Amino acid sequence: MYVETILQTKGTTVFTLPDTATLAEAVAELNTHNIGALVITGQGDSVVGILSERDIIRHLGTDPAAALARPVGEIMTSDLVTCSRDTPIAHIMDRMTRRRIRHIPVVDAGRLAGIISIGDVVKSKIEEVEHEAEALRDYIAS
Repeated sequence: MYVETILQTKGTTVFTLPDTATLAEAVAELNTHNIGALVITGQGDSVVGILSERDIIRHLGTDPAAALARPVGEIMTSDLVTCSRDTPIAHIMDRMTRRRIRHIPVVDAGRLAGIISIGDVVKSKIEEVEHEAEALRDYIAS
């Protein structure tokens, strides 16, 4: 199974913010859309990072008021892990586990094409196992 399979099911909508937006704006976007991460864009809508709930929590600990006024470009994770539509799900699972990340943007020909979350990956693996179990039951019954 590949990333493309997940994107066909969940769609390609990705919520983004420019790297100049404030952390307060990012928190509002996360709450509005009930999501756990935003892809951060730079000049020309290039993908420059990702801002997750974990990133936000790390920066709110010392001075919350000052942190909320900071641009997300200073807080985001810029060491970005991405994938393509033809990346195998097993590879995504390995990357998420090793890097301890929950979201991976999908980039296609240099452009943002979607985002995959750990929930998407788990859901796809459960569906795959259910299909295999059903095929085995059908095989045994025939």
